[in-house]
Amino acid sequence: NYFLLIKQFLFKGRTREFIFYNLLLIVAAAVLMHFGNDLLRWISPEHMPRRGGRKFRPSPWLFVIRNLTTLVTMMGLSVALKMTFRWFEVESERKELEKAKSEAELQNMKNQISPHFLLNTLNNIYALVEFNPSKAQQAVLDLSKLLRHILYDNDKPLVPLHQEVDFIKNYVDLMRIRLSENVKLNTQLSVKTNSGTPIAPLIFISLIENAFKHGISGDKPSFIDISLSETPDGKIEFVSRNS
Repeated sequence: NYFLLIKQFLFKGRTREFIFYNLLLIVAAAVLMHFGNDLLRWISPEHMPRRGGRKFRPSPWLFVIRNLTTLVTMMGLSVALKMTFRWFEVESERKELEKAKSEAELQNMKNQISPHFLLNTLNNIYALVEFNPSKAQQAVLDLSKLLRHILYDNDKPLVPLHQEVDFIKNYVDLMRIRLSENVKLNTQLSVKTNSGTPIAPLIFISLIENAFKHGISGDKPSFIDISLSETPDGKIEFVSRNS
């Protein structure tokens, strides 16, 4: 029952067949146990029960009822054990699937940084070289830091929060180069300088990039607000708003 019937019938929704075969199994086992007791008494008469000093033969129904009770109890216990182990297996599989799904979603978010951003940034730096060389040098430095973070920290499961904040600052500074005067950019990064709170790398980049992509108007005033803060108990709060 434990190794075959539960798996082949009960777990597959074939309840009637499961009950039928269990009843057959119980009846067969009860009959075998009954004849086994008779055989034991025939081989060893000293095992015959005594009443008033004389041997007597108990009613066969007594053995049948006792054996049926034992067998039904054993069947119930085997089902309970199998169902318990099955629940743990299903729960473990569910957690593994949720973990894999979360990792896939996170990886997808990491991959959201647009190649167009790099191309546009290089074009902006190239334009800066002619009329503002010092600002162009700073932009190159910011870009190198940003790329270093992507190359070396992207595959890590967690990074210190202060590294992610530095990445956001570099990204925003590079995006600021191409903003017109019609765009009001506000950033509030209220995080301790050396905050070691662990966080997944590049988790905010897709949200920030979308704010720049969809929050800028070419002919009317617009705004982008980005804030990141850490509470004393280590809770991270991130808000991105755009016009």
